[in-house]
Amino acid sequence: MTTRIVDINTKGLSKSFGSIVALKDLNLEVNKGSIFGYLGPNGAGKTTTVRILSGLLKASSGNATVCGFNVNSQRDEIKAVTGLLPEAPGLYSKLSAVEFLEFIGALNDLSGSTLKNRIDRLMGILGLEGRQDDLLESYSSGMKQKVLVASTILHEPRLVFLDEPTSRLDPAASALVKELILAMAKETETTFFICTHMTDFAEDVCEIIGILNEGILTALGAPQGIIDDAQAKDLEEAYLKIVGGEVDRESLLSWRK
Repeated sequence: MTTRIVDINTKGLSKSFGSIVALKDLNLEVNKGSIFGYLGPNGAGKTTTVRILSGLLKASSGNATVCGFNVNSQRDEIKAVTGLLPEAPGLYSKLSAVEFLEFIGALNDLSGSTLKNRIDRLMGILGLEGRQDDLLESYSSGMKQKVLVASTILHEPRLVFLDEPTSRLDPAASALVKELILAMAKETETTFFICTHMTDFAEDVCEIIGILNEGILTALGAPQGIIDDAQAKDLEEAYLKIVGGEVDRESLLSWRK
């Protein structure tokens, strides 16, 4: 019998900024090697959750463990075994892609032939092998996003946090990142925690989905289960029903009157 390993376990996790409640009583488990999708409107608390779980922000109350480490007392240990791609990351534009990845590798104690081989292979997989020595300032937004994806998985973290990983990618690149996530989850048992507004991406990739609204987890389950419970035709329609964002098409042009 296989023992189930939980990589994320939160109990009553909450965060307030003054009078503003960003996250309220989050109780969640994410199993090792699984792909978890975190959906919700802007301002729902998704990024706050990721910042707490990745060790960048302290919770106001409650507790959580990430890969067995406590978010309140072992934040450095969490950072060492996880990878994080934030929604608006920074890049050193005066470095080449290779130089940037060498820098990220050094931060994660990678060097020599191991680091070089990983960079070469990732550049090839992501279609950047002809531009790897060009400065990042010359890259398109999509190419920069590919480099950032590479930097996030370069050290083979046990758990990866991705905040809108395909937001600046064309359909072909998005499909490539999707397949890379699926392959890593299956072959290396990497756990993925993905914040996204792309319901079709979440429906295709994620095994379990949580929908957050106004800081509260309002739905949790397999994509098809959420669709069925909402009596919807797909995840997008279910999401809109749950968060209250259904469009009144008859009113869209009322401003012209």
